[in-house]
Amino acid sequence: MQLTREQLLEAYRRMKRIREFEERVNVEFFNGNIPGFVHLYAGQEASGVGVCMHLTDDDYIGSTHRGHGHCIAKGCDVEGMMLEIFGKSGGLCGGKGGSMHIADLDKGMLGANAIVGGNPPLVVGAALSAKVNKTGRVAVSFTGDGGSNQGTTFESLNMAVVLNLPAIFVIENNGYGEGTGVDYAVGTKDIAGRAAGFGMPATTVDGTDFFAVYDAMREAVERAKAGEGPSTIVTEAMRYFGHFAGDPEVYRSKEEVPALRAEKDPLNKFRQRVTEAGLLEASQLDALDQEVMTEIEKAVESATSAPFPDVSELETDVYVAYP
Repeated sequence: MQLTREQLLEAYRRMKRIREFEERVNVEFFNGNIPGFVHLYAGQEASGVGVCMHLTDDDYIGSTHRGHGHCIAKGCDVEGMMLEIFGKSGGLCGGKGGSMHIADLDKGMLGANAIVGGNPPLVVGAALSAKVNKTGRVAVSFTGDGGSNQGTTFESLNMAVVLNLPAIFVIENNGYGEGTGVDYAVGTKDIAGRAAGFGMPATTVDGTDFFAVYDAMREAVERAKAGEGPSTIVTEAMRYFGHFAGDPEVYRSKEEVPALRAEKDPLNKFRQRVTEAGLLEASQLDALDQEVMTEIEKAVESATSAPFPDVSELETDVYVAYP
């Protein structure tokens, strides 16, 4: 399916936002401006954006501890995100959730999750609500290769098939579960094949190729909306940063990341594809680069100058009171 010029520009804008956001968060973290830990998504932009370009604000996603990219891909406000990560008032969660718990329910972003394998069951619940209420929505779970080994993930795959839910499981294989290589940690060596064993279609695509991810997601969404049940998509894309900012990364060679940036950059691959095909001009993409850089700078300035949440807010938004 051919995307329009406007859709292609939006896809590039979202990927560029993720890249510049993560590069700047890395700098601000080491400058001491961000509390806690951050887990960066750079290098995997085509996966999140290729998936979320098919979704509306009414559709749901559940994320991982590496959630900034998914937030941006789903359309969350960049300034609100930066405020949240800085722990400042006005953040998406009032500055009290931070990086690993960032959420925006208005955008269908159910939240990042510090528990490995924690979001697949939540997404199954969201998909069940969509089916019962006949809303036509779909629910997408982002999980890493490490999280794909969790019992919570297995149970979620099984339940989604048993209940024939409009759920899509996106397994982002970035090669490492913290510092453990996927070839060691995944016994079958075939994450998609394991998911297929639960009784759903499952495919593996190049997670640095926006178009490959986009096409696989289109098929999964069509199945879900047609009442044909869940699917799994495994996207393979290595992360550029460590498991967390400051990770010594002794488990990978010093040559690995420079080679990835030179040869498997999702943004460069997208640029080359669309410009060589005459779908977009390089000048259009250059203009978007500048627009995004300005946007990220503004977000950092806002987060730097904003106040911390008032102490009176300490006990708000902690528990939900049900009638």
